[in-house]
Amino acid sequence: MKKMLGEERRYELLTLLKNAGRPVTGTDLAKHTNVSRQVIVNDMNLLKARNEPIIATSQGYLYMKLEDTKQMFERKIVCMHTAEQAKEEMYMVVDCGVTLKNVIVEHPVYGEITASIMVSNRLEVENFIQRVEETNASFLSVLTQGTHLHVISAPSEQLLDRAERLLREKGFLIEG
Repeated sequence: MKKMLGEERRYELLTLLKNAGRPVTGTDLAKHTNVSRQVIVNDMNLLKARNEPIIATSQGYLYMKLEDTKQMFERKIVCMHTAEQAKEEMYMVVDCGVTLKNVIVEHPVYGEITASIMVSNRLEVENFIQRVEETNASFLSVLTQGTHLHVISAPSEQLLDRAERLLREKGFLIEG
């Protein structure tokens, strides 16, 4: 396969992401366009700089269509638990029909650090946890002794309320 160049490749990447309806890994995009993964990372940054609604999730790159963000309710919650309890926390959230969008920690040097998670079901949680384990990565919450924030979203306030209630009952939710 011929290596795709510049604008042609970025157009192809946008088309792929728009039609995928799910996250696509940088490795898969690199194979499709016959370039390195680093070239894909650079292309994604260029596309984001052009205000394309692309987010990098733990499962790959995702194009956020306008209809995906319509009629969704969001809430920021503060949680605290051990790294070993992360999977349980995520299951509690997604089992309520809620998407766990990101994790936010307050770093003493860098300030607020936000990382996309974007898990909406148990399979996505399993894949996320598997990637953490395979790469021997640490959860960002280790930087703050377990305290972290999440932005969660759902099609109704009731689903967000239910997720919060379960987290509160488990002792994971910190409230002011």
